[in-house]
Amino acid sequence: MPAIVSSVEENSIAQDLELEQGDEILAIDDYAMKDLIDYNFCCKSDCIVLSIKRKNGELEDIEIEKDYDEDLGIIFESAVFDKIKPCLNKCIFCFVDQQPKGLRDTLYIKDDDYRLSYLQGTYVTLTNFKEEDKERIARMHLGPLYVSVHTTNPELRAKMLKNPKAADIMENLKWLRKQKIPFHCQIVLCPGYNDDLELDRTLKDLSTLKKSVLSVAIVPVGLTQFRTTELKRVDRSVAQRTIEIASKYKGVCCSDEFFLLAGMDIPNTKYYGNFSQLSDGVGTLRYLLDDFKNYELPKSVNKSTKIILATSYAAKYALDKICEKFNKIKNLTCECVPVKSTYWGNNINVAGLITSDDLINALKNKTSDITILPSVMFKAFSEDFLDGNNLNYVRENTHHNFFVVKNSNSTEEIINLLKTL
Repeated sequence: MPAIVSSVEENSIAQDLELEQGDEILAIDDYAMKDLIDYNFCCKSDCIVLSIKRKNGELEDIEIEKDYDEDLGIIFESAVFDKIKPCLNKCIFCFVDQQPKGLRDTLYIKDDDYRLSYLQGTYVTLTNFKEEDKERIARMHLGPLYVSVHTTNPELRAKMLKNPKAADIMENLKWLRKQKIPFHCQIVLCPGYNDDLELDRTLKDLSTLKKSVLSVAIVPVGLTQFRTTELKRVDRSVAQRTIEIASKYKGVCCSDEFFLLAGMDIPNTKYYGNFSQLSDGVGTLRYLLDDFKNYELPKSVNKSTKIILATSYAAKYALDKICEKFNKIKNLTCECVPVKSTYWGNNINVAGLITSDDLINALKNKTSDITILPSVMFKAFSEDFLDGNNLNYVRENTHHNFFVVKNSNSTEEIINLLKTL
């Protein structure tokens, strides 16, 4: 995968160079870059030569004088310019293997690439670690990394990942610690495998690595109706026991879903520390509720308006509370509409996996002036759902007027929308 330009930032060097979507960056100072790490390193200079292949095929070398730390303003299609390092495991809980045929090709990619872990916070198992990877990580001090640990029991981890190299997890983590590379840990909890006493063992082992472990996130196994392996879902009793065990260890947090399954309130802000694993659903609801408190709501809107917050069942806990506040605004009516997952099955309840037809089914008997959706429902930089349909398809089948929250600060976007009503 070459270094293809996706877009350029406004008022940037890239814009001045008239770089466009589809152009390819061949090299910087004759160095053919493998990934965004190389790109960032090569840009650390006050004078560089950029080798470009325009989308019309024209080749060009451009000498650029700039500030040492000044970025060129190029946004690439991918953070990796060569081949993504593939996952060599056959995890019993792998979500990719629980998908039906016919979805987007990118949804079937199973990566296990330390570069994406460093750059984008994706999780790696470290089972495909090569000496050249270790040398680069140590030399460039590439951290923190995000590591899918699951268990520190060598035999159990090899069994769960179906890879004998998975047994080396503690050796690999100790190596990272020796190199002073910090890391975040993830545990996908599978009842009957790595829960209860095995979970306690794993957390005890990780605690011996001390400050090298920045955080530990425990998430419940996600089970779709397309799975071929027999796994148990996390029920109320397992969730309660898991929360109890995790509470004994510093820096260990259970995902929001555990508390919902356990029938418990979402913990306070202090529980989540610096919210370091939000992308794994750890503290997302608390962060949203806390952020909401930072803004003053309008006392009224100009005309009678009904809005719908369409969301997942997992997010309903927080959005119900926000709806209560919105309904105190004069002339405004707000309803939270959770979307049932008939496509994946009832055990899947996150917004990022909502499909177009499930959204249509949730909204078909509802009316609103504006229906608000989170951008996580869509493919990045698009309005395409996982099932291949787009937002226009949903508009045609519901006749709803949609507003997609695109920024990370969703609360501010929604409140600014209310002020325009």
